[in-house]
Amino acid sequence: MTAANWHLSGDFLELCNCEVACLCVIQGLTATPTEGHCDGGFAWHIEDGEFNGVVLNGLNFVFLHATPGIMSEGNWTAAIYVDERADQPQREALGEILSGKIGGPMENYMALIGNFLGIKYVPIDYKVEGHTRSVSIPAILDFNVEGLMKPGFSDAIRLENARAWVPWMALAKGTRGTYTDHGLRFENTGRNGHYGPFLWPRA
Repeated sequence: MTAANWHLSGDFLELCNCEVACLCVIQGLTATPTEGHCDGGFAWHIEDGEFNGVVLNGLNFVFLHATPGIMSEGNWTAAIYVDERADQPQREALGEILSGKIGGPMENYMALIGNFLGIKYVPIDYKVEGHTRSVSIPAILDFNVEGLMKPGFSDAIRLENARAWVPWMALAKGTRGTYTDHGLRFENTGRNGHYGPFLWPRA
């Protein structure tokens, strides 16, 4: 494993084709997705990040996946998108982190991929507005998730101890959920979502 001094923290969202709420989050990756397969993605906005002295603050990245069955059984098809605003040192730093070779959450995800479609450098717009999160890539992706609110409470319903790299995450529903690229097409509007803070490399 490559020696590296690094950390990332900020805000994330995810959206998949499962019914609300996703069984993989509650039961682990050995759960059968509610639709028998899982098509979805994660997006991260870095508020504070560094890799061997390279500052990554303000950048975004997205991980898209299509899994044919139970997620822990692997054979995922996946693609990564990195903020085009990243300069060459930042692209190299994020490439190391997202490869999973230095540990962190991506080490687990990359090990399950059977067909990696590569990295594209694209404009990525990530927004945080109250109980709503959104991410968009022109002509490729448009995700918007809204937290599930219980009457009488001022915040979305939260899950704790769901993933090692998140202190908590809100239960959410996708109000937009389209993806088209690499010959893949997802339409996950109305399906399962989450958002919250993240901290890498807790894995």
